Amino acid sequence: MEKHATNAFESIPVNAKGHFILNFYAAVYHVVNHIQRLGEVGGDDLEKTFEKYSFLAGYIGEMHQYLPENITREKASIWWEEEITAWERNRDEHLPLLALTEQCSVNFKGRIALMIIGLVEEDSRFGTLFASLQEPLTNRRPSFELVSQIMIDMEITGDCLNIYSHLIEENLINVVNKDAPRSEWVLHIPPLLWDAIKGEINSKPTKLWHYYPFNTFPGVNELICSHAFMERLRQLPDLVKDGKTQAIVLRGQQGSDLLQFMGAIACEMNRGIVTVDGSQPLTDQQWELLGPFCSLTHSIPVISFDLGPGETVDVPLLNMYKGPVGVVMGFEGGLRGQIVENAVTFTLPPLDSANRMLYWKKALAGYPVENLTEICEKFHMPGRYINQAASMAVAYATLDRSEKITNNHVREAFRTLNRQMLDTLATRLEVKGSWNQLAVSETIALKLKELEKRCHHRERLLEHLGPGFGSDCNRGVRALFTGPSGTGKTLAAKILAAELGMDLYRVDLAAVVNKYIGETEKNLHQVFSRAEELDVILLLDEGDALLGNRTNVKSANDRYANLETNYLLQKLETYQGIVLITTNAEGNIDTAFKRRLDVVVNFISPHIQERWNIWQLHLPENHGVDYAFLEEIALRCTMTGGQIRNAAFHATMLALDEGNMSLTCSHLKEAIHSEYRKAGATCPLNDNGQRGDSHGDIEAFLDLLKY
Repeated sequence: MEKHATNAFESIPVNAKGHFILNFYAAVYHVVNHIQRLGEVGGDDLEKTFEKYSFLAGYIGEMHQYLPENITREKASIWWEEEITAWERNRDEHLPLLALTEQCSVNFKGRIALMIIGLVEEDSRFGTLFASLQEPLTNRRPSFELVSQIMIDMEITGDCLNIYSHLIEENLINVVNKDAPRSEWVLHIPPLLWDAIKGEINSKPTKLWHYYPFNTFPGVNELICSHAFMERLRQLPDLVKDGKTQAIVLRGQQGSDLLQFMGAIACEMNRGIVTVDGSQPLTDQQWELLGPFCSLTHSIPVISFDLGPGETVDVPLLNMYKGPVGVVMGFEGGLRGQIVENAVTFTLPPLDSANRMLYWKKALAGYPVENLTEICEKFHMPGRYINQAASMAVAYATLDRSEKITNNHVREAFRTLNRQMLDTLATRLEVKGSWNQLAVSETIALKLKELEKRCHHRERLLEHLGPGFGSDCNRGVRALFTGPSGTGKTLAAKILAAELGMDLYRVDLAAVVNKYIGETEKNLHQVFSRAEELDVILLLDEGDALLGNRTNVKSANDRYANLETNYLLQKLETYQGIVLITTNAEGNIDTAFKRRLDVVVNFISPHIQERWNIWQLHLPENHGVDYAFLEEIALRCTMTGGQIRNAAFHATMLALDEGNMSLTCSHLKEAIHSEYRKAGATCPLNDNGQRGDSHGDIEAFLDLLKY
């Protein structure tokens, strides 16, 4: 920047601190000038006044080196303004007090008025002086009348009321006692704004917001995202400068570190950011402080919202602030208000494997890791969660005294994150086992293997699809498990999760449905959003509770039930994760849902060979059951896998209770009879364990089919 001619203050550094000192000196000068004028009117000697308030002599001595010789009081006021204004032209950095002039319509005289009020904030001795000048009032802060009298010497007697009315209206100063007569109003500057005026705001959270100064965040070039998205972000400073946009809306997953991107945008504009949590609304007075605070700190206000479907919030205009406003939010919800009428919206795309690799390398900072490529392909996490998981994985590797981070350490780290964010929304199921532990027909086994492959290649598959697929496809996988209870639907989900190395969370849709309008959608939004971000497998139990056929609207209840169904339909279509839906009533599932499912697996009651395999899997290795008897019950007892599991458990307990080390035929026979009684059906075995009469066989068979 071109430097201008030297002035009286050329020795003072042109920065925020130096600017504050000059304006502080100017305010002190006008206070001293007022005391001198009072002395002339009252016949007192100025030296006696300085004798009483000796600290003023120190300030006069500091100012004397800059003041011209023999300058009159009338010319001094103009001199201060001219010299400080000339000094400001040489600035290379943001000056908070000058921002009040350039962005907040506070002229030089208004700045000095503000500084006069703030003198007591900086030096408590001014409180004693003000209390003396305001007798019989005993306030240590200046009153409206006192400040007005001090400013008479600045030749603005007619404008004094306007200046202070403007400062009060814009919340730059507060009135402590608004019920008192205006002349007795006690004036006060909010401490947060006073610190900002001094340029002494630290990067730390406050009760209101969190301030991040310039250069806290890297620039756009250092972001990890697609080249096309980065190019669009680079154009934002010019759009803001030209006045083509007033608000920047950035949408994405909660774990995408949207704040990092908004900070990079601010960095390109040489600004800091001030983050405000929109879920904890500020009071009107706090909103009024936000504008001047952002102007003083040269920051962009960034408001974060976590909205549910159908929710809309107002983004208020900020007083005393002329820059852009940032909004970060998820994919749901809407904004309204004058400020967003001229907004530009960006949607942050999910990370691909290559960008996840960059995040991991940056987060691990050279820490050795085993097979990072596999980790990047397996765990589809957004950037902020990768940063968190990386530090946890290092900790777990250290606990295991491992020289490298392994796949298991990363899985354990992500599991910790999952528990922190999902355990209040869904139930985590223990995942273990392999496909050889699931006794199903060959057709079902093939469909499950097909589902596993679909999940395994869900990201890379998108890169190899033909152009006819367009942009409708995403990396989400949607599967439906249908069939009677006990046929292995939940077990198949657990094994699938184990084979993929992912966590499994179960949501009971019947419990999610809420009688209050809109609450069901909000509940679903929370579950789906968190599960998608954390890349866990979501198991929706009793899917027909919401996936049922939509009905003709005959009442308000029908209308809102259909809205809930429509919302889930849209959510499943855009879902980027793996979701499994189970139902016992396939006929009740809306056909529109079936069209949007990638895989449908119809679980049926096991046949003879499957029942034999299930018995083998669940009986103890050292059991004493005769194989002929085992063949007989596999043939005659048409039980589901869940019933066989219960019977094996019951038989083992009976053997243990009798002190037997080996389970026998009698134990198993009693357990089978118990399971049939529980189902309300007739056991096809007689008391001796042999088949019963044919009529009983048919009745039992029909009862089980009905069950």
